[in-house]
This record gives sequence, C-alpha cells and structure tokens, in this order.
Amino acid sequence: MLSRLFRQSDIPREYRANFLHLYLDIGWFGILSGSAVNFLTIYAARLGASALQIGLIGAASAVVNLLIAIPSGNWVAKRNTGLAVFWSSVFYRLGYALWIPLPWLFDAQGQIWALIIVTFLMAIPLTPLGVGFNALFAEAVPSEYRAHVAGVRNIVLSVAFIASSLLSGYVLESAAFPAGYQIVFGIGFIGAAMSSLHLYFVRPLEKDRAPLPSDPLPASAQRTDSPRGLLSSLRLDVLRGPFGKVVVVMLFFHLAHYIAAPIYPLFNVNVLRLSDDNLGIGTALFYLTVLIGSTQLNRAVGRMGHRRVTGWGMIGMALYPFILGLSQTVWHFYLVSLIGGFTWGLAGGAYANYLLEEIPSHDRPAYLAWYNIALNAAILASSFLGPLIANSFGLVAALMLFAVMRVLAGMTILRRG
Repeated sequence: MLSRLFRQSDIPREYRANFLHLYLDIGWFGILSGSAVNFLTIYAARLGASALQIGLIGAASAVVNLLIAIPSGNWVAKRNTGLAVFWSSVFYRLGYALWIPLPWLFDAQGQIWALIIVTFLMAIPLTPLGVGFNALFAEAVPSEYRAHVAGVRNIVLSVAFIASSLLSGYVLESAAFPAGYQIVFGIGFIGAAMSSLHLYFVRPLEKDRAPLPSDPLPASAQRTDSPRGLLSSLRLDVLRGPFGKVVVVMLFFHLAHYIAAPIYPLFNVNVLRLSDDNLGIGTALFYLTVLIGSTQLNRAVGRMGHRRVTGWGMIGMALYPFILGLSQTVWHFYLVSLIGGFTWGLAGGAYANYLLEEIPSHDRPAYLAWYNIALNAAILASSFLGPLIANSFGLVAALMLFAVMRVLAGMTILRRG
C-alpha cells in the first residue's frame, strides 16, 4: 500500500517536482508540529497558565486572522501565489525563534504573556499564508491527484510527527526544566525553516494558475456589476452564492474541532497527571493511526467523495473527547490517541479538498479568505467558550458536550454540506 502511494513512476513528469516538494514541506512541518507546536500549550500549563491564558494563545492568532483575512486574500490574488506563500511563511516562522530565549528573559507569568503576544504578531504573516497555501495547492496539484497527494502528505506528516514527538518527549524527560523546552523549540524552528525552503520550489501549473490582475478573466467569471469601495473589497458576493452555505457548515465543523483544544492540556496534566514522555508517546500513537487512516483516504474518497469522508470522519472524531473524558490511566490516553488519529486522518485529509471542489478556479483567494474567516472565528470562539464551559460544568462534562458537537457537525456536513 505505501509503495503504491509513493510510486512516482505513475505521476506525469511535469507534476513530480511539485509533489516531491509538497511532501518535503509537510515532512519538515511535521517536525515543527511534533516538537515546538505540540508542546507549547503543555509548556504553558507547566508554567501555571490558566485555561483562559491557554485559550488566548489560540485566540490571539484568530483575532488577527479575522481582521485581515479579506485584505490578505486581495493581496495574495494580486501576486504570484507561490512567492506570496513563501515569503509569508518566512516571516511567520521567524516567530518560532523568539520562543527559545523566553526563559532567560521573563518569569513564568511573563513567559505566558510573551507567548500570547508573539503568537499575535506571528498571525500577521500567517493570515496570507493560510489563505495562499490552499490556493497554491490547488494551482500546483491537478484535481485528479489531490486526494493522492493529500494522503501522502498526511503519511509523511505522521512519520515526521511521530519521530519528533518521541524525540521531544525524550529530551524533556532527560533535560532540566525549562532547558528541555528550549531545545524542543529549537528543533521546531529548524523544521519551520526547512518547510519554508521547500515551499519556495512549489510552482503553480500554468493551466491551473489563478489569474493575475493583468490577465483577462474568462467570460463566465466576469461580473456585470461594478460596485466600488469598501463593500466591493469585502467580496460579499462570495457569501451570497452556494459557497455561503459551505462557509457556515465549515464554521461549525471547526468550532466542534477546536472547542476542546484548551481543555486537553489541563485534563492531561492536572487530571491524568501525564508526564512529558507520556504525552510524547500519546501524540506519536495519534499520528501513527493518522498514517494508517491516510493510506485509506484515496480509497474512501473514491467510494464516498471528499464531503462524505469529511462528515463521517468528524463523527468518528467525537470518540476522542468522549473516551478521554472517561479515562483514568495513561493506557486509556494511549487508546484514545490511537482512535483519534485514525478518524482525523480521514477528516483532516478530505476537508481541504472538499473546500476546493466548491471554489471556482479563477477566484480562489477571495473564497479562501472567507473560509479563513470562518476558521478563525471558530478558533476565537473556541478559545473562550471551551474554558467557559469547562469552568461552568467541569472538565469531564465539557468533553462529553464537545463529543456531541462533533457528531452534530459531521451530520450537518453529510446533510447540508
């Protein structure tokens, strides 16, 4: 199965370089994710961060994305997508280097607030990166190969994440606090820099390239009206069309996905009393089954399509908060990691391609900007609603409620997406 997925001889020669650099990009991103990103909220929890402060780490980024998503989409649309994505990634990922010296500069609370502020600043280039990458993926990968490339990328991400997560867990168990975290953040920065390097070599295919302002639009894409000013730049026409329903559905999808994120580190550290090594093994197991799920993605999409795989994958993802809320030992945590990884391998691999199927090729940045607003509105709301619900009803009850939300989100995609 794996050899068939990675076999390049079946891929036309003109696509191979793009596919290879997309695989290497996600591999190095997996190293970043399995190290610095994976342990950031755990580090904040060990510094004594509250649920609200952990939520603010995500909310700071979401606020910026909401404010500048539309201007970012307009900015990307006027430039070569590949170069816009590359330079956005460079400026965004320089921020990871700033995490490393924080223990030398601030006390515990100072570090927590510094992380919130740095994350806020990193979100400025992250917004065009988020808008632009999906557009670049669509321009660099023909539609008939997108499920294949997404599946292989998930496999590469899983392998890199597993390796870096296990290595990070070992480093954190072996090194004194907080030096171990500084090493882990350094590993993450190296991964971030190498990921950006490979993004530079991803080139839009001419036949799938989004038109630049100097290009004539196809007749079917030309708008007969000519509104000017602020309302025109907001591109409200995107929401008035069929894609408006997709934006609402994906808002609920991401809300159900992210609302539990501020709760997980608190439950794992304060209730299950997991060590850094336990957490590293758990996330490695999670991505092991992401890998397994990704090998089945192409087959599942061929049978059901991207939308239905996204919906059923989200329903399966409800098992993660449900079983975690019932967990009492590290072995329960390992089990829920295995289950959660498989379901995310399907949903996470399919939903971006489901989006691209709903977006006209001549206008991707504007449509993706509105999707990005929905994504970050969900992250922002989750950052406050998750801790609020947990404080009101307790961690376990909150996790059960979030499981129900995921089931409802999956059903919404299946019925109305």
